[in-house]
Amino acid sequence: MRSEDRALARRQLDKRLSPLRNTQSLARPARGWIKAIREALGMTSKQLGMRVGVSQPRITKIEQAEKGGSVTLETLRRTAQAMDCQLVYAFVPRAPLQELVEERARSRAKSILEATSHSMALEDQRADADTDRAHLEQLTRELMEKSGPELWEEE
Repeated sequence: MRSEDRALARRQLDKRLSPLRNTQSLARPARGWIKAIREALGMTSKQLGMRVGVSQPRITKIEQAEKGGSVTLETLRRTAQAMDCQLVYAFVPRAPLQELVEERARSRAKSILEATSHSMALEDQRADADTDRAHLEQLTRELMEKSGPELWEEE
């Protein structure tokens, strides 16, 4: 994928994910979504089991698995459907994707420049702070323009 295409994809995803940024309002209830919604509907675990096509003890295990974080997406989808709900699955970045890429590019640029700066200092050719900042910004921009897999390589 070209750099321009990746930048466009980031902007489009950021726009779609923006309404979900307030993850506090989406936090799973302490007892889990399945149990919370089932109880709010006034439905017993036996009744939900009948709708899903499993036994009442299986519903209890599903609710426990959700609470423990080990339930499968397929089980969640089937259970949600049985309660006339829609399962919504998304990764919501903690910051806009563009910011994450910029932060990573700046981190990589700092690492690259620190190695160079160390060599220059050994040769008594250290640049001043303004020049260092300018080099950091320039290298950050260059890395962002590429912003391919190499940006995410571990150092």
